[in-house]
Amino acid sequence: LDRADVVCSRLLARQMTGGRVSATEALAAFKPVSACWALFDQLVPSRVLGWSDIDPLLRAALEQGQTGNASRFAAYLFGDSDMNDYRALMRDPRKWLERQQRPQTRARIELVTLALSRLARGDREQNAAYVAGTWAQAIPKQDLQWVWGQFGLVAALRVDDDAVQWYRRSGSAPMTDYNHAWQVRAELRRASISWPRVRDAILKMSASQQAEPVWVYWYGRALDADGNKTEADKYFASIDGDYSFYGQLANDALDRALTIPPEPAPVTSAELAVARADLGLRRALALFALGWRHAAVPQWNYALRGMTDRQLLAAAELADQARIFDRVINTSLRTRHLVDFKQRFVAPFEKQVARKAKLINLDVAWVYGLVRQESRFVTDARSQVGASGLMQLMPATARWVAKKIGMTGYSPLSVNDFDTNTILGTNYLNMVLQDLGGSQLLATAGYNAGPRRPMLWRSKLPGPVEGAVFAETIPFTETRLYVKHVMANATYYAMMFTGEPASLTKRLGVVAPQPDRPVNLP
Repeated sequence: LDRADVVCSRLLARQMTGGRVSATEALAAFKPVSACWALFDQLVPSRVLGWSDIDPLLRAALEQGQTGNASRFAAYLFGDSDMNDYRALMRDPRKWLERQQRPQTRARIELVTLALSRLARGDREQNAAYVAGTWAQAIPKQDLQWVWGQFGLVAALRVDDDAVQWYRRSGSAPMTDYNHAWQVRAELRRASISWPRVRDAILKMSASQQAEPVWVYWYGRALDADGNKTEADKYFASIDGDYSFYGQLANDALDRALTIPPEPAPVTSAELAVARADLGLRRALALFALGWRHAAVPQWNYALRGMTDRQLLAAAELADQARIFDRVINTSLRTRHLVDFKQRFVAPFEKQVARKAKLINLDVAWVYGLVRQESRFVTDARSQVGASGLMQLMPATARWVAKKIGMTGYSPLSVNDFDTNTILGTNYLNMVLQDLGGSQLLATAGYNAGPRRPMLWRSKLPGPVEGAVFAETIPFTETRLYVKHVMANATYYAMMFTGEPASLTKRLGVVAPQPDRPVNLP
């Protein structure tokens, strides 16, 4: 198993029984779970992990607002007195800085650097003047550049126009993958994109990050804008076969008609019989039948280990026959060479959902793209925040929509009922769509993050942007990924339902700035 808690436990056992664990192993395994903290608790005092290992983790945690994790990393670096200062600067960085002298030690330099970076969360112009006028000569150049990178990040996450100016002051300071990504996004969100700067920002990333489809695509766009179409097309072609948001956009950039891969040979009765006889899958199916989904899903996934593509397709077919649609999708997604879109983009309840969507002129493919992402067609799905059913409605939203459309007989207990959930969900989605000017892109973001937020993000645009830019610069990671998945799903479902080519670029459209205004939707 490659779960972080398991890997860290194994490394900890090795360390505690006289074996040697390297810093590389520990850093590669680390996730903020108890077993990994216990491992670090052993490796820091024994000096396997040192300042150069822990400090980047501290900065990365602060960068992403993980203040609890950051405090634990800080405790590895700082003594008791310096930890008191760390806590003070986290409470009020400006007040703490005004009591400080020029730092002389590594620890004091780091504390000042962290405090300066926290000023980005206040009045950036005023605090930047303070940084430049009081502290610019007091800390190493690279630390100062890192501080400016934090100013850029905070501005980018607030979709403010000044993000680019701070990033451009960050020079060649090392950045996390997270911040590198936001530097590129800040450049993309400009009224007039400087494609050479987009290209240069991507080239500052690590090789592994540059290889991600998102940055392959935008690097290709930068090359294309610079007149190097031949080279750009090579980049687009390298991800054209990726069945994802950016794979589809690369296909559009190559001016090719999007196609569905050839359907593999149907699962045979013999292959299905082997799947039915698999003890792991049988145990999982028994657990699903008992309603113990929390235990059934890990059992099912464990049973899939080492399966060939044909065996995975057979297991997915078994799940389909049992109407466990999330396992159909997730199992079929594991295949490496044989791709079955009828499994990956399974469309259960088609007639019922289509009927409800068409009653209010809602795009059925878009509804399916959204449901696939929301619940994987698990009718009784319930999220950690309390959203329920196929379309993952919050209780207050369901109650509001039921009242708005005059639904009779509604009760909170009925929200998981298939008909009730889909009626309320499609109606709410349509309300969000109409409120956001008919843009599926904005409405998808609004369905996930609330309709108020995409309206705010749109109002802060410096000018019209292509839909792909708007999607990529959504500041909430969950919503950004959600939107990209839903819109890519919808494009494939449109092809599955109609048999006609479809274009993600056209579906995304263009987003133009509009004034912010109150929203009368939950």
